[in-house]
Amino acid sequence: MEIHHLKTFAAVAREGSITRASERLFLSQPAVSAHVKAMEDYLGLTLFERTARGMSLTSNGQRILAKAERTLNIHRELLDEANHIKGRLAGRLRIGVGGQSNNEAIGRLVRRFSEHHPEVEVSLEHGSSNGTLAGIRNGLLDAGFYNESRNPDEDLVTIEVARFPVYVAAPAGMFDTSVPLDWATLADVPWIFAPSSLCCGGAAEHLFKTRNFRPRRIISIDRESVTRSMLIERLGVGLLHGETALEAQRLGEIDILCIAQSSVRNLFAHLASRAAEPLFVAINEALGEAGMLAA
Repeated sequence: MEIHHLKTFAAVAREGSITRASERLFLSQPAVSAHVKAMEDYLGLTLFERTARGMSLTSNGQRILAKAERTLNIHRELLDEANHIKGRLAGRLRIGVGGQSNNEAIGRLVRRFSEHHPEVEVSLEHGSSNGTLAGIRNGLLDAGFYNESRNPDEDLVTIEVARFPVYVAAPAGMFDTSVPLDWATLADVPWIFAPSSLCCGGAAEHLFKTRNFRPRRIISIDRESVTRSMLIERLGVGLLHGETALEAQRLGEIDILCIAQSSVRNLFAHLASRAAEPLFVAINEALGEAGMLAA
C-alpha cells in the first residue's frame, strides 16, 4: 500500500464521489477506483458502500480514515522537516494548461512537486496552446502543457507527455461515409480549425498539401469546444483531437471522415534559459518522480 493510495482514499471519503475525487486529484476515475480497491484488498476490509448518491464510508472505513489522515499529516511533517534541512523553495509556480492536456500527467507533476515544496503555491491557468507558449515566453507563466505537431522551438526545454491523432470530422449524416471521400466536394464546404500556428492548423496544412487541394473558405477558431459546437450546428467540416472526435462520434454528433495527422504531441515545456534556476531543477526532479522524464 502506497502513500498515494491513502491520499486517494481520503479524497474519496471527503468528496463522497469517485468523480469529484478524480477531478480534485487530476486522476482518471478508473485510477481512483483502482486505488480504493487496492487499499480494500490490502487491508481485507470494505471501506465504502457504493450507493446511487456516491461513496459512503462504512464504520470500518471511518476508523481507517482517522488513521489515514493522521498518517498523511505525519508524512507532510516529514517532508516539511526534510525541506527545512535542505532549504526550501517558496513563491509561486504558474503552469499553463493548453490544448488536449493529459490530466493524469498534470496531477502527477503537481502532486509530486507540492509534496516536496509545500511553500510554493502552484496555480494552473487554462487556455490555448498558443496562449500557453506566449505566457511562457513573456514571463506570465513558468511552464506549461501544449500541443505540437512539429518540432518544438529551440528556446524551449520540452518533455513529451502524450500523443494523439487529429481527425477530419463532419456533421453526422452530411456525407456518405461508405464511399471514398470526394475532395473536390469537401473543398466547397467551409473548414473550421485553429490557426496554422496551433496543432490542428498544422495538421490541416499538412492534409491540404498531401491531398493537393485547399478549401475555398476557412473559419479560424482557437478553441476546440467552439469547433465542435459549429460542427453540431452543421456549419462545415472541422478538425478535432482524438478523444474529442471519438466522444462526439459516440454521441452521434459527428462522422469521422479521415485522419488529418496520425500523431500530435502534448508537451510539457519551459524556457531553456531558466533550466538552471532552483525552481526548474525542482520541477525536473518532480517530473522524474512522476515518471515523465522517459516519456
